[in-house]
Amino acid sequence: MHFTWFHLPEKNLLDYRRYSRISRKIYALKFIQKHTVDLSTGASYPASFKLKVIQRAEETNNCVAGREFCVSEKLVRDWVKNKPSLQAMPKSKKALRFGLSPFSGLEKDLNDWIVECRQNGYIVTRSSIRLRALQLAKEEKYLTIDGKPLLKFQALAGWCTRFMNRYGLCLRQRTKIAQKLPKDLEEKVSSFHKFIIKQRQRHDFDLSNIGNMDETPMTFDMPGNRTVAGIGEKTVLIKSMGHEKTHFTVVLSCLADGTKLRPTIIFKRKSFPKNIKFPAGNTVRVHPKGWMNEAGTKLWLQDVWARRSGAGQSKRPSLLVWDMFRAHTSEDIKDEARKMATMLAVIPGGLTSMLQPLDVCLNKPFKDRVRSMWQQWMCSGEVKLTKGGNLKKPDIDLVAKWVKEAWDSIPAEMIKKSFLKCGISNAMDGSEDDAIYEDKESAKCTRYYSKQIDTNHLSNGRHLL
Repeated sequence: MHFTWFHLPEKNLLDYRRYSRISRKIYALKFIQKHTVDLSTGASYPASFKLKVIQRAEETNNCVAGREFCVSEKLVRDWVKNKPSLQAMPKSKKALRFGLSPFSGLEKDLNDWIVECRQNGYIVTRSSIRLRALQLAKEEKYLTIDGKPLLKFQALAGWCTRFMNRYGLCLRQRTKIAQKLPKDLEEKVSSFHKFIIKQRQRHDFDLSNIGNMDETPMTFDMPGNRTVAGIGEKTVLIKSMGHEKTHFTVVLSCLADGTKLRPTIIFKRKSFPKNIKFPAGNTVRVHPKGWMNEAGTKLWLQDVWARRSGAGQSKRPSLLVWDMFRAHTSEDIKDEARKMATMLAVIPGGLTSMLQPLDVCLNKPFKDRVRSMWQQWMCSGEVKLTKGGNLKKPDIDLVAKWVKEAWDSIPAEMIKKSFLKCGISNAMDGSEDDAIYEDKESAKCTRYYSKQIDTNHLSNGRHLL
């Protein structure tokens, strides 16, 4: 049997080495505690501590310095590489930051685009952010920064995450209620109702001169979330056309006496389509982004609001209720409304689900009716295919026809009820104030009229799905 013999140091020498290691660790811990470094959280270290570790690493090596100061060897290596930067920064500073993003101008414009999309109610995904960023990066003003060529911008997933963190953005699930009600709910609702009552007492508006306008975003692809399928099926597929993100805007407006004003449809196009005949009773416009802006609001006031029945003859003041969309509150729009003797009642932010008649009672049955016509068209065999074999989206003149028919199908009585529900057209003696608090009755009324709409179309031979 073979034995290997090792020479052990003398006992006093071994005790001395143990004592030296312990003393160095105690020194490191005291140094860390003195400079407020929290080891339990894997925390940050001040520059003075890092320089002390670097000095020890230069005297010995990285491993020894790491053991003595209770840090990993990788940290020591990183600190040695960044020694000039650490020497230049304040001794108490911990983070070594490298300035702003080189694409700060692009990111600012991108954030403005996201804010504008969300103000109009459009969905914004991480993919759409990256695609939009790539489009912006091709513009000439982003090709150079301070006269120097910009690095190639790739819009990677990691950049998207950092961009969202910088601007306080995150992915959110759509909530059941379209808006989060503000904390001072009662105060804002009361203030709005007081303003309405004050204006009605001062100007004595007719119901035909009290109106509401709202922009409603819609898409060319409108599949529902429910379908008839066999019991026990684990996978329920709903066929769509792939155009869920191809949007357009419908501007609806109505009066407190039940009158429906001409709808305006804004398609996402740069030029107005030629050789297309749109159905009478619609106003069709185009916009590069497919939504309403200040110029579009001014045109709507001139072409729809100012031309409503009796507006030019009576010359009596009118009241227009709408939300706080920035295209509604600019000085130019206020001046235009003032020329028409129109008082603007702006609904406080976050309260359109309670104070806007179109939001409370009318938008849902309108969209449901448009969706039912889209479903009927999908199953009619009239859908065309692209060269690649995909389903084509419906023609814009057909969409305009659906919008006109769906809006015409809304009963006048439902419109009257919606204004009463929001506390806008109620009798001044208070006899109709109960309508504001009848939530169940309002829901029943909406369901009843929705059924009436479907029944009327069934009786005309238009079988809904």
